[in-house]
Formats: sequence, C-alpha cells, structure tokens
Amino acid sequence: MGATSGIGRHAVDAVLSKQMIARAFARSADNLEPQERLEIVASDALVPADVAAALNDVDAVIYALGIKESVAMLWQPVPLFSQSTQILLEQMEKAQVKRLIVVTGFGAGRSKNAMSRIERLGHRAILGRPYADKDVQEDMIMQSATDWTIVRPVILTNNKNTGSYRVLRDQKEWRNGLISRMAVADYLAAAVDDPQDIRRDVVLAR
Repeated sequence: MGATSGIGRHAVDAVLSKQMIARAFARSADNLEPQERLEIVASDALVPADVAAALNDVDAVIYALGIKESVAMLWQPVPLFSQSTQILLEQMEKAQVKRLIVVTGFGAGRSKNAMSRIERLGHRAILGRPYADKDVQEDMIMQSATDWTIVRPVILTNNKNTGSYRVLRDQKEWRNGLISRMAVADYLAAAVDDPQDIRRDVVLAR
C-alpha cells in the first residue's frame, strides 16, 4: 500500500527482486510500468471495498502510505494513517490475512522517548499533527491480532542501498540518524517471510 512513491515504490522493486509476486496498491498505481510478477491495483486505501478486493489471495501486507508535506499540516489534523489502518485491519481480519509490516517513522509511538529534548521539540513543532496520528496508528496495530511489525526509519535519503543498515530491536539502542529509502525497502521485502520481528517495533538506521 502506497506503492507509487518513496519507500513504497522501492518496496515494489525489492519484493520483485526476491522473485515474489507484488500487488501494487495506490490511487495512482496505473502510472506504474507493467512488469513480470507485478499486479497493479489502482484503488483507494480509504475505501473498504477497494482494500477488501486487494487482499484477495494475499500472504502479507506492506503498508507504506505517506502524505505530501504542506504548511497546512502545521495546524490541520492528518487522519490518513489511523483511518486507513483501521480499514486495513478490519479487512485483513475478514480476509484472514495475518502478516502486516507497517512503516511509520522515528519519533512515532515509543520511539519518541529515544529522542533528545531538542529533537522532540523540533520534530513535534513541524510534524506534530501527522505523528500524533501515527501514534494512534501504532496503538491500533499493536492491539490487533495480526502478525505485525512496526518499522521506524530515521531521516530518509535517496542514496542507494549498500546493505549496511542496522535493525535496532533493543529500545536502548534506538537513535536518530540517516537511512536510504532503498535500504528500508530491502528490510520490508525481507520481513515478509522472516518471523524474527513479528510483534516487534524496530528502528532502522545506517
């Protein structure tokens, strides 16, 4: 979900590189170039019927929805993450799809406690509205019956994936830093059939 830009777009390529079938779900999915083992689904994550149809014969869901940053998000609520996640969780339960891998971000949920006071103040001043919704989203996921993994990348770059990123599982190791979108996508694709981080929230950093 969120297959046409950012981490989601790289995740499509990462899944295909592992010889798996990728079903690319996004409102603008028709803009993707057809490829072998790629199923394109131009649909809306806020429409339950669209999500239900997309879950047919699916083994795992990678959620990488994002928003376009704007000045308005400084004061307007940003409900996309919680609303789309609520719909997704309901439809996954109906379809009996268990594996869920969700990208949120460093500073969401428990990871905000790993920020310094200055980092936290700056982060919340700029991204407070969307991250407040990500907090709600993470709580929904953790309370769900899915085999979830919450993935929190640190500051994102457009560098290539060198394979040298770290998966920080111990909360004491959580820290800010940099990581490429391609590296995050590599982890997402690997996590599809790797049970190591089921029902875990991790931070990804270089």
